[in-house]
Amino acid sequence: DVQLVESGGGSVQAGGSLRLSCAASRYTFSPYCMGWFRQAPGKEREGVAVLDSDGSTIYADSVKGRFTISQDNAKNTLYLQMNSLKPEDTAMYYCAVRSRGGCNLKAYFEYWGQGTQVTVS
Repeated sequence: DVQLVESGGGSVQAGGSLRLSCAASRYTFSPYCMGWFRQAPGKEREGVAVLDSDGSTIYADSVKGRFTISQDNAKNTLYLQMNSLKPEDTAMYYCAVRSRGGCNLKAYFEYWGQGTQVTVS
């Protein structure tokens, strides 16, 4: 099975930046869609950003202009650059992979990492 390992989370003051990484391994297919999701305590998981195989991206309105999703194919790594962080960005962040078409924030993703915590104060 695909393995996804997130890193880069931590505690930061409001206005600061973090870059999350998601290292992927054991691919047996070419993913159609990769994405970042987050879940804050007491809230439902929400899509933050997705990256389609054609390079197109979709962002949640709450992070547009502040977050950037990207990937390094040579390293099989997905990134989320987060700037101008706000306390409401505090959550556990997960990366995920979808093996079929239909890349959007509400799509079903088959493979998930364990998450990395981001805390903004």
